[in-house]
Amino acid sequence: VGDNGAGKSTLVKCLSGAHQPTSGQMFLEGKEVQWKTPHEAIEAGIETLYQESGLAPDLSVSSNVFLGREETVGGPLGRLGFLAQKSMDKKAHEDLERVGIAVPASNRAVSALSGGQRQAVAIGRAVSWASKIIILDEPTNHLGARQAGEVLNIIERVKSEGFGVIFISHTLPHVLQVTDRVA
Repeated sequence: VGDNGAGKSTLVKCLSGAHQPTSGQMFLEGKEVQWKTPHEAIEAGIETLYQESGLAPDLSVSSNVFLGREETVGGPLGRLGFLAQKSMDKKAHEDLERVGIAVPASNRAVSALSGGQRQAVAIGRAVSWASKIIILDEPTNHLGARQAGEVLNIIERVKSEGFGVIFISHTLPHVLQVTDRVA
């Protein structure tokens, strides 16, 4: 938690491998880790939702959940086959539903969703791929009270699934609602 400009986003980028820390140590499951790239953190089971969610607004919900990890079915070029759209739609819907994310249809364009629904999809993408920790950088920023409440409820459900959640925010009431410890 901290005011704007306090270094919260920089900390997120160090925890996720996007920046190299200049001092200190990071531990995961009791072992010291040093990420050289975000891919190394992802391989270790850590997914990050940066302040800029990175959603592709013209793509569907399921295409955003699978962005960069698309499934394919056989084609004339083997791995360069066709997108397994039905399978990805089904899996995205199941993953989002598992943590209580209600999206009208997984094949609907993200641009047709509300701000809260878009943020929920971004969190859902992180949940779909994380195996240990989800880092959320200001996920309720720029949301109305109702939409922020929906995002906070999703965070509670994700925690109940056994994920570690690092919640970065400058909105103290949101922090106190969903956290076990505050730094």
